Amino acid sequence: MSTKVCALSDLSVSTAKKVVVDGTPIAVVMDSAGDVHALGDTCTHGDISLSEGFVEDDTLECWAHGSKFELTSGKPLTLPAYEPVPVFAVEIIDGDIYIGEKIS
Repeated sequence: MSTKVCALSDLSVSTAKKVVVDGTPIAVVMDSAGDVHALGDTCTHGDISLSEGFVEDDTLECWAHGSKFELTSGKPLTLPAYEPVPVFAVEIIDGDIYIGEKIS
C-alpha cells in the first residue's frame, strides 16, 4: 500500500523534502536527472535529518559530517557512516508522489 506524501511540483531538481509515513521520517529527493527517490531521513552515523543535506547527482549528503548516501540503494559512499539507510518504493500518479514499502 502506498501513501500520498506530496505533489511532484513540491520538489525541484537537486532538492530533498522531509515527509513522515506511519511515523517513519523519509527524505523524498529529486535527483539531477529529475528522478524521484525516497530514503530514510535519519543519517546512520548520527541523529541528523538527511533532507536538510545536499543532493549531488545520485547522492544525498549529510550536512553534519559529510557522509554521502546513494539514492538508489541507500548505501553510504563516504565515512563516517557505514550503515545504509532504508530505501522506499516511489510511485508518481497524476502528479502526486506516493511512498510504498521499504525495498532495501
